[in-house]
Amino acid sequence: QVQLVESGGGSVQAGGSLTLSCAVTGDTYKFNYLAWFRQAPGKGRESVACSRTGDGDTYYAELGKGRFTISQDSAKNTVYLRMHSLKPEGTAMYYCAADPTVCFGVRYWGQGTQVTVSS
Repeated sequence: QVQLVESGGGSVQAGGSLTLSCAVTGDTYKFNYLAWFRQAPGKGRESVACSRTGDGDTYYAELGKGRFTISQDSAKNTVYLRMHSLKPEGTAMYYCAADPTVCFGVRYWGQGTQVTVSS
């Protein structure tokens, strides 16, 4: 099994920054991609950024370009999402996921961490 635990969420004013972490434990050989998603109240899930574990290659969905940076620490089995210049519409639950074959695949999910951006 694969377990993902997100942390680092909180409340921040518009224009501020946050860095989210996702610690991965268990059968880490079972996935090759780690990704971040978000879901705001009453809205569907949105893809933010994805990282391939083997070479660290990254891909950003449209909303993740420019103000979000995904990175990973292979030694710690942790993936990060650094967010800056946050906007109120960035208020959402942020989730990380792992998948063996697909960037933005969702074979394994974390519980999420809440980010609230106030204006």
